[in-house]
Amino acid sequence: MSIKDAIKKSVLQEFTDPAVTMGDIAASLGMAAVLALYIYLIYKLVTRSAFYSRDFNKSLAMLPVITAGILLAMQSSFVISLGSVGALSIVRFRNAVKDPMDLVFLFWSISIGIVCGAKLYALAVLLSLVLTVLVFVLDLIPAAKSPMLLVMNGSDASVEAALQPILKQQAKAAHVKSRNLTTAGIDLIVELRPNDPAALVQACAALPGVQSVSLLDHDGQIRY
Repeated sequence: MSIKDAIKKSVLQEFTDPAVTMGDIAASLGMAAVLALYIYLIYKLVTRSAFYSRDFNKSLAMLPVITAGILLAMQSSFVISLGSVGALSIVRFRNAVKDPMDLVFLFWSISIGIVCGAKLYALAVLLSLVLTVLVFVLDLIPAAKSPMLLVMNGSDASVEAALQPILKQQAKAAHVKSRNLTTAGIDLIVELRPNDPAALVQACAALPGVQSVSLLDHDGQIRY
């Protein structure tokens, strides 16, 4: 028997032995389903998005079971293993992940399915607990407050010069983001961190030539 035949026989023998029993299948899929429900509840509890998608959350709960089933099938047959690799290699997902935390939960769900399919149940439970602790601990760490936007409309360009002393007194790190001068007047957008938002708006509204003042809060990224 040649070396090639020996390798072929050993590989086929390994993948044709009934290593995966019905008990293994039930245990793997059952553990994957339990942890999938856990991920479903954690995602629903943690998410802060105004556009919460229940369908996306349900897909997170189904991914571990699907992944575990695929891994169990790949362990039971060499032919199925090669077929699964070929089939999954041509799959393309077109939906963009809008929230980075959604990407974390996607990898979490897939990882749980892989670990349960490999019958490493203790690792799957420990991984879920560690990720849960990290999610809540990182959420408790305070972040710097994002700056606000002052939008002001004036009758002429002299309003900007009169605004500077008020900004130095009432706000920190004031920076003019937009300056639009027309025949009707001037429009200003200033990024700042006000000491007292209400006092700042009242002081700006009291300036001569000011037609309207708005102070906006936004959830944009903070630059350091």
